Amino acid sequence: MGQKTAAPRPALCPPPTTERQEARRRGILSATTRLASRGGFDAVQMRAVAESSNVALGTLYRYFPSKIHLLVATMQDQLEQLHDTLRKRPPTEADPSARVAGTLMRAFRAMQREPHLADAMVRALTFADRSVSAEVDAVSRLTTTIILDAMGLGGPPTAEQLSVVRVIEHTWHSVLITWLSGRASIAQVRVDIETVCGLIRP
Repeated sequence: MGQKTAAPRPALCPPPTTERQEARRRGILSATTRLASRGGFDAVQMRAVAESSNVALGTLYRYFPSKIHLLVATMQDQLEQLHDTLRKRPPTEADPSARVAGTLMRAFRAMQREPHLADAMVRALTFADRSVSAEVDAVSRLTTTIILDAMGLGGPPTAEQLSVVRVIEHTWHSVLITWLSGRASIAQVRVDIETVCGLIRP
């Protein structure tokens, strides 16, 4: 059998370089957030997003080639907002493990307030294939930055510390899935987060 040729990925718009482009992108993400908050993953249809954000469907596809790209970008946007909030009001616990646990619980409480949006974003992250790797990597890098900021290392992290952060990220993703599927209570989420953050050494 001959080797399969991968389907070409739609051409992406370059990162916004003008106020108009940035405003258009912000409008698209805001429309996605509204639709997902009301109806979850299934409510985010590309045509509905285009209509809600007042952009042509072809323009939307140039910014975001698929619904999965769009929802992963929405998760990145939500994390950026959380990061901004944390920089203004950083965690105050004395112990780094408590600071990280407190930070992740703040993120979790934000998801509790918008469970349909949380479910849509987490499902998109779970469904993402290689074509979304750049966007998924951006979410992972931002999550890592938020955790490292909460740790307050005062210098570059060691290989061991980065390994601990990866385990925390994996646990964080897992507890979100189990909570959203109704298989974990809020109390269990807190215990799991505090337990894995206990791997952090002062």
